[in-house]
Amino acid sequence: MPGNAPAIDLNSDVGESFGNWTMGDDPAMFRSVSSANVACGFHAGDPSIIAQTCRDAVDAGVTIGAHVAYRDLAGFGRRFLDCSPQELADDVLYQIGALDALARSVGGAVRYVKPHGALYNTIVHHEAHAKAVVDAVKAFSRSLPLLLLPGSVALAEAERAGLRGVPEAFADRGYNPDGTLVSRREPNAVLHDENRVAANMVRLATEGTITAIDGTDLQSPAESICMHGDTSGAVQISTAVRRELEKAGVTIRSFTA
Repeated sequence: MPGNAPAIDLNSDVGESFGNWTMGDDPAMFRSVSSANVACGFHAGDPSIIAQTCRDAVDAGVTIGAHVAYRDLAGFGRRFLDCSPQELADDVLYQIGALDALARSVGGAVRYVKPHGALYNTIVHHEAHAKAVVDAVKAFSRSLPLLLLPGSVALAEAERAGLRGVPEAFADRGYNPDGTLVSRREPNAVLHDENRVAANMVRLATEGTITAIDGTDLQSPAESICMHGDTSGAVQISTAVRRELEKAGVTIRSFTA
């Protein structure tokens, strides 16, 4: 990170409960993060859950982003859907609009967009779906940044379209040597050691590097760090990451600030 006083955003996936079924501890995560990727109902969340999550984010001073996904509630958005680009663009636009309406009802607003799960990973390389996501964001507002994986097709597409693409890193996920995330079906996909994760993120924020599962050091231009709210020990991990970053002199603030 450039300069003598590095700064970085911390984001987390939230609002993923549904009805009487609870996932994660969103209010606790809001004590550590600066941005909230709020589920929009297509992979998780229902209107009441989403509204309450937005209310809690506003109360905590956390920036609200739309966590858009394939229309895959049963699969938690982790399955690729071979939909047409127009259908996908319509679905993404629908999700942003719905979340923005609920956010505005409690004094907030959607300030950025981050794809979820299979959609996030697919648009690393799938040009048609990447363009569909970008087209949907443009249709809603050209001022919304897109939070994406560095080196992805979607990041390049966003920048070509005149949108701000924000590269991110993942605190609790393993990396392949090519900079992609280790599949959740593979060993070492999810990291649980809070001390190791925190040390990794301090190095990322201060040196701009992250280590792949084979020991390769990868250069990362990340402006935001994701800490999944559904990871086992998520609150402890996020608390440790924020604490160690601040001890290292890193300022935590939203990339939309």
